[in-house]
Parts: sequence; structure tokens; C-alpha cells
Amino acid sequence: MNPNSAAAKIRKLSRLRPTLALVLGSGFKHVLQEFAVDARVTYAKLPGFPKPGVAGHDGELLIGKLGDTPAIVLSGRAHFYEGHAMEQVTFAVRALAAYGIRDLLLTNAAGGINRKFRAGDFMLLTDHINLMGANPLRGPELPGLPRFVDMTRAYDAKLSALLAAAARTAKIKLQRGVYLAVSGPSYETPAEVRAFARLGAGAVGMSTVPETLVARQHGLHVAALSCITNLAAGISKSPLSHAEVLETAERVKLTGARLLKEFGKLYGQHQ
Repeated sequence: MNPNSAAAKIRKLSRLRPTLALVLGSGFKHVLQEFAVDARVTYAKLPGFPKPGVAGHDGELLIGKLGDTPAIVLSGRAHFYEGHAMEQVTFAVRALAAYGIRDLLLTNAAGGINRKFRAGDFMLLTDHINLMGANPLRGPELPGLPRFVDMTRAYDAKLSALLAAAARTAKIKLQRGVYLAVSGPSYETPAEVRAFARLGAGAVGMSTVPETLVARQHGLHVAALSCITNLAAGISKSPLSHAEVLETAERVKLTGARLLKEFGKLYGQHQ
């Protein structure tokens, strides 16, 4: 798999040359209603892109404008728990880097661990804990890229500040916290959630961290946003299900779309 081949095909889709890309996780695809599409292509037509197999993940790349800001949007992602290798899960990020993307906004659905969070809240990631049991940087050293990547500031302060400002403009309460990544696909036990809380996690999910690691290896600036679609096991009073995740995401779809549209506007003003 060669990211340059995918990047070359993406360049042919549109004359726009965005420096910003967004990855839309579960519950964020409604942002596309605020996106002025110039070109679109399914992942199946992009060499090296794995096809997502989870409800809520379309598997489509779009180029256009978000709040007048040129951007690439990846609607849906492949997950480690689907059986993909980490190399496949993160291939799209390497393709974006080869294309020329400099700033990456990752979104996801997550289970709330912080007891102050409520289903439907949005959380700005301040840091992460990787308990997926794998690292996408493992393997042969890649020419021109560092093997040992500094993660002191995994999430960019300026991009995160723009997200916070967008939330204020849109009058949306934005929580902050540490995202803990597990491999899935089973949900966590109450004992695990208690342990994660002691580690300082505000939310738990099954994505995002591999993409952040690869993005930072390429020198991309990263910000990330979680939609707290459910409360984690032992905090929630009901059994967990993916249907609940999608139900909550549907309920707050307009809020999330408004937040990211405002982010797009502010991003364009600060370039």
C-alpha cells in the first residue's frame, strides 16, 4: 500500500487544495449537511483505503468547503476491532499527509467515565491513554519519518483553542478530558471503567489514538472531539449497545454539525 498513490488520485478529484481534514466518527456524519461538496469518492475507489464495516460509517471521502474553508472530509473510518491491521486503520491518515494536509480534526463516539458528563455532551480531548495493545508505528522504520515520536503534546493547543472558541460562538457546552482507547469490540466491564477513572480518563472509545499517533509522526497538528453517546458500564443504569450510541448521536446531530461548521469558519479566519 502506497499512500502517495492514494494522494495522487485525491488530487485529481478537485482543484481545491485544503490543508484541513476531518475524520467523521459515529454520530458526526450529519456535519455533511453543512459541507459544500465539490467532489466525492468512495473508499473502494481509493487504493489502500479499507472499507468500514460499522453502522454509522459511510466510507466516503469528500472535498469541499466547511464554513468557506476548503477541507477534506473522511466520512467513516476503519477500526482495529474489525480485524484490520493497524497499517490499514491508519492508511488514510498517511494518504492525507502525502496529499499535503497539515491540520487534522478527529471525531468519535465515546463512553463517558467522568460522572459529570451526560449522554449528548461533547468532549475536547486534552490527552489520551493507549490501551489498545498495539501501536501503528511498530514495524520497519519508514524513510524520512521518526521512529520515536514525541507525544508530549499529542493534541495541538491552537486547533483545540479554535474548537473551544467555536463551541462558545455556537453556545455549546464543551467538556474537556482524557480519552482512553481500547481495542473493542466488547464494551468495558464496570471494574475496567473504575480502573480507567483512576488512571484519569474522562471517556473511553475504540478509535482515534492510532490516527493521532500516525498524524504526529508525519508532523500534522491534531485536535479531537468526542461525542459522549453513552455513560460507561457501572455508571450507566442500563445495558450498553451500539443502538444507544447511534440514538444519542441522532439526537445531537444538529449540535455537532453547528460546532464543526463554526470551527471551519474560525479555522479559515486564522489562516
